[in-house]
Amino acid sequence: MNLLTLLTFAAAMFLLAASPGPGVFATLARALASGFSHAAVLVLGVVVGDLIFLLLAIYGLSSMAELLGSFFTFIKYAGGVYLLWLGLKIWRTPPELPSVQGVRELSWKKNFLSGLSITLANPKVILFYLGFLPTFVDLTGLTNLDVLAISAVVTTVLGSVLLSYAWAASRARRLFTRQETVARMNKCAGGVMMTAGAVILTKS
Repeated sequence: MNLLTLLTFAAAMFLLAASPGPGVFATLARALASGFSHAAVLVLGVVVGDLIFLLLAIYGLSSMAELLGSFFTFIKYAGGVYLLWLGLKIWRTPPELPSVQGVRELSWKKNFLSGLSITLANPKVILFYLGFLPTFVDLTGLTNLDVLAISAVVTTVLGSVLLSYAWAASRARRLFTRQETVARMNKCAGGVMMTAGAVILTKS
């Protein structure tokens, strides 16, 4: 796998990662509700989920994904319900002025799991990688070094894009210092999170 192929793959991955979707919406919502650090943990969960599906695609486990169809269906609905619950919790959070600690009722573990569920709740991600990767590389001829390089590209590009969204949203959040405004932001962030959950639940 040459450098040009890897750079082309990185450019295509950037365009796909920057496109609005559940991951972007959830990242924005988390950054608005609790700041950059909480959103960064959520992004870590999203990236880990993508890497799981990426490795399944690379090692030709599409048949396993088909066999686990019922499990993925369960994960899809469980993830959607979890995001709805999380959005409702953010919506009902009493308005507090922005602080370094952010919203306390959501632990780092919950932020990570919410990010992970966003990816794992959508089994189409593995189908995306199965259809996307072969346009750049021969999956049957990849070396361990190639797999490491592709994984690094996905981690770096997806992580950077989502962290950029989180940083921008957290900067915007700091502009507001009135409790009334913070209350509206909590409702907006919660609404976005619930929308992401609803999209996952209704997506065929």
